[in-house]
Amino acid sequence: MLTRRLITLALLAALTNPLSNLLSTPAESLADWPAWRGPLAHGSIEDGSFPHRFGAQQYRWRVELPGKGCSTPIVVGDRIFVTAPIEGNDGVLAYDREGKELWRTTFGKEDPGKHQNGSGSNASPVSDGDAVYVYFKSGTFAAVGLDGKVRWKTDIVERFGKDTLFWDHGTSPVLTDKHVIMARMHQGESWLAAFDKATGEIAWKVARNYKTPIECDHGYTTPLVIRHDGKEAILVWGAEHVTIHDAANGDVMWSCGNFNPEGNKLWPAIATPVIVGDTAVIAYGRNDRDIPRLHGIRLQGKGDVTATNHAWKRDDVGTFVPTPLVYQGRVILVGDQGEVSCIDPATGKTLWEGNFPKNRAKFYASPLVAGGKLYAPREDGVVFVANVAGEKFEQLAENDMAESVIGSPIPLGDQILIRGEQHLFCIAP
Repeated sequence: MLTRRLITLALLAALTNPLSNLLSTPAESLADWPAWRGPLAHGSIEDGSFPHRFGAQQYRWRVELPGKGCSTPIVVGDRIFVTAPIEGNDGVLAYDREGKELWRTTFGKEDPGKHQNGSGSNASPVSDGDAVYVYFKSGTFAAVGLDGKVRWKTDIVERFGKDTLFWDHGTSPVLTDKHVIMARMHQGESWLAAFDKATGEIAWKVARNYKTPIECDHGYTTPLVIRHDGKEAILVWGAEHVTIHDAANGDVMWSCGNFNPEGNKLWPAIATPVIVGDTAVIAYGRNDRDIPRLHGIRLQGKGDVTATNHAWKRDDVGTFVPTPLVYQGRVILVGDQGEVSCIDPATGKTLWEGNFPKNRAKFYASPLVAGGKLYAPREDGVVFVANVAGEKFEQLAENDMAESVIGSPIPLGDQILIRGEQHLFCIAP
């Protein structure tokens, strides 16, 4: 868990850095993992001693899940929450830290998705410690109390139409102080919207439409809640633009384009940006086809900053699906073929590199760093662990979970939770 010193430093950073991407989370819950990429949206936790050798038959506990889902679990207090289909319906389950099921809640009929590495439960839940907010490909969008009782439910597809994404929905909801935020980026009417946490009533909805080459307007990224110009704000990446919106009303405060000047086609936005200080690091291009792009964007200023805020650009390193992480002020990327790079976010320079073994299977899950160890699942269920605490990459273990792993690993105290296609595993030192 985060130490008291790290919690204090995180809170000081949030108060002094207007561009901090610290979520609106009370100090006592920073040791939780209340959202897909954690309390700071960094995908890492610095302190702790975590396991590196485990496998399909080496675990502290394991529970069978009722259906295939690709979302990441979250941890709030003494509870673990995960979405999954339950007897053909969208559902969310709660477990205690020992793997005992506490409750399961179902909604309407699931839409199972169409990609072999997708599901109807791709979006990860998010919690403010009072409720759990969930979204499913079917359109079901809901808030559930920590006791499992549904507080409100609506249908995004019924209200705003089906998405036109070529692949399965991937965007997860995020929380501001007052609202649950959802984004839709596709060919057609794209938007960013805020819903009241208590009632689900829509507070505001703004269009977010850009003309792009085919599929480049498709977005699977998750918004980031930040501070900009002294205000709570929402950063959105997709459709070849980064935009920052006022969390109070959705107004665009800042925007930056020019990520695909050559007009390449079939470049959807999949990896979510990470923010270090006043720089957003954005992976774009098609690293899976050896045409990566990695951008460093300064987040200062107002209005359209396209001409001034591109700090650096790389065309030799990147990632297509896995979202990067931030560890000790540096950005670590795991590429689709297992290539690993540590980048200085201020300059874009590579600090060190490594590689996991080559294989036909690719990396879809976003990686985790916990206590200096990098956890990187491959789609076939092999979870690699490497030491990244120093100035070099050192592979420590190759662990076969014997089932597909698409969700991101997360910390649970000094343990690791891994969501497989069939089971939720708890790995202990």
